[in-house]
Amino acid sequence: MRRDSPFQRRNFPISGWSHHMPISFVFALIGAGVLGIALGYYLRYVHALSQKESIEISVKERVVEAEEKAIKIIEKAEAKAETLEKEKKQEFKELEEKLGKTEERLIKKEELLDRRQIDVDSQIESVREKIDQIKDIKTRLDGRETEIETRLEQVAGLSKEDAFKKIAEKVEHEYEGDLTARIQKLHIRGEEQFDEQARNIITSAIHRIGNTLRVDIMSSTIELPNDEMKGKIIGKEGRNVRAFERATGVDVLIDETPGHITLSSFDPVRREIARVALETLLSDGRIQPAKIEEVVEKARGEVGTIVKKMGEKAAYEANVTNLHPDLVKILGRLHFRTSYGQNVLWHSVEMAHISAIIAEEVGADVAVARAGALLHDIGKTVSQEVQGTHVDIGIRILEKYGVDQKVILAMRAHHEEYPYETPEAIIVQVADAISGGRPGARRDSIENYIKRLADIEEIALKMPGVEKAFAIQAGREVRVIVNPEKITDFEAHSLARSIATDIEEKLRYPGEIKVNVIRESRAVEYAR
Repeated sequence: MRRDSPFQRRNFPISGWSHHMPISFVFALIGAGVLGIALGYYLRYVHALSQKESIEISVKERVVEAEEKAIKIIEKAEAKAETLEKEKKQEFKELEEKLGKTEERLIKKEELLDRRQIDVDSQIESVREKIDQIKDIKTRLDGRETEIETRLEQVAGLSKEDAFKKIAEKVEHEYEGDLTARIQKLHIRGEEQFDEQARNIITSAIHRIGNTLRVDIMSSTIELPNDEMKGKIIGKEGRNVRAFERATGVDVLIDETPGHITLSSFDPVRREIARVALETLLSDGRIQPAKIEEVVEKARGEVGTIVKKMGEKAAYEANVTNLHPDLVKILGRLHFRTSYGQNVLWHSVEMAHISAIIAEEVGADVAVARAGALLHDIGKTVSQEVQGTHVDIGIRILEKYGVDQKVILAMRAHHEEYPYETPEAIIVQVADAISGGRPGARRDSIENYIKRLADIEEIALKMPGVEKAFAIQAGREVRVIVNPEKITDFEAHSLARSIATDIEEKLRYPGEIKVNVIRESRAVEYAR
């Protein structure tokens, strides 16, 4: 069923509507729309104005509140500032009062100091016056003293020096016996104490090491199986012996002594190389220049090995460690050197033990004493090749191999060429004297022995007042007999010291020499 539009039901034809609507109606519609829009904008504007007024009101209220708060804060700040100002004024007032009081005290102290300064100045002036008075009195006293001395000299007929000498001689003569007895008592007491202490230390050292020192003499004499070997050693027209001397650097002395030949050289190591080589040639039987050179070279290597082993053995037995290997080899060369028949290497080892014992007893450095004693004669290994004493050469060797300076100071004074700078230096010198001076340690030629005894007696006989002098106990004591009329007991002590000093300066000897001065008076009478 078809539905009709409203226009059709009202009988308004659609197609003709737009043509019959009035224009005024259209304008009315447009005006109504514009008016509605304008009204909307107006209402919106009115609403905005109302909102703006409410915001401004709110802002003004907040500004008023803020102003009120600011006023309150300012009022509080002003009140607080006023309070602080009052407090500061009070403090400033109190400080002014304190400063005023302090200023018053300072003024009073200044016045007091001024018064005291015045008193001090017056006292200083008074002291100066007294000093001047004392100087004046002293000057007058000195003049008076000089005048009195002059008068005394005129009355006595003696000068001041002569009078002093006479008084001294009188006192010395009257109390000579007491002075001599007192000196002897002190001397004996001191000697007994020192001798006892030294005896204990030395006895302990010798007892602990025993007689371990080797006193071998490195012989330069070679024993031959028969005299026919001399011809082989000499060779045709002497070529073998010349080749041997050229290869070894030693002199071969062949004389009429049956069964022996002698090797001569200032260098004990060369002599030892020659000895080993010659003994090898003798056992082999083939002696010719080419063989000689081969055997000598081999002997040189063998002796070098022996030198190294002996150096290591000596360092081990002496308990001296951290030595340079080359220094150990140089030390080993002392095995082939002797001094008065005493093997120098084992003499050094014995010294190391003695030094260690003494150092331990007296509280010195044991390690330094050991090393100084072991190396004290190291310079003797090359003393023939280098200029200077064996002490100076030894110092240069030890410095070259970086040995501690304390050890060098300990070893260099053992012949008193350098001063004793450390306790260890004294110990090494004492150990050297003990090791070289004890009975049986060294051998001396009869000529040197007799000459030393004669020199000791001659030194004593040159002294005034000496009647007789005898060197006894193998030169370890000199007994001096003086004229009792020329030498007093007091002078006998001075004489003993003078003789001992001359012996020390003029002679070289092992150990020590006791000087014993004897003064005695004899009264002889005959009964008939």
